[in-house]
Amino acid sequence: MNLKKVLTKDTVRIGLAGKTKNEIIEELVDIIVSSSGSPNREALLKAVLERESQMSTGMKNGIAIPHGKTDVVKELHAVIGVSAEPVDFECMDRKPARIFVMTISPASHTGPHLQFLAEVSGLLTRDDLREKILEAKSRDELLNIFLGGGD
Repeated sequence: MNLKKVLTKDTVRIGLAGKTKNEIIEELVDIIVSSSGSPNREALLKAVLERESQMSTGMKNGIAIPHGKTDVVKELHAVIGVSAEPVDFECMDRKPARIFVMTISPASHTGPHLQFLAEVSGLLTRDDLREKILEAKSRDELLNIFLGGGD
């Protein structure tokens, strides 16, 4: 998976304003809607919330990876956001999250979804990269961290 095909300046955000899990999810869905031109916000939100109701996508080390699948979209869409304040996302380590990676992909195509998650997850295992992400001051800087692997 080539992150350059999925991530753009329009799909990364710093300073997410949400204070709760649902507010963060809605904010990320809104970014996908505005960057993809998808008119079906409710279907996208429903897909992510349904997946989240099965099991929290809060990981460890301040990371959450909410995602959903719906055939309303024809290709994978992703957004990366950093919240201004830590948010309780029911993470595995019981700590709040500040780094959020959301994907929405077609229900009928799992390959790109899994490839994207594997690549991003690999990057986010690095302590130095997570630190750079949290310190990013602009969308350009955040995007460059992901596309350059933190170099």
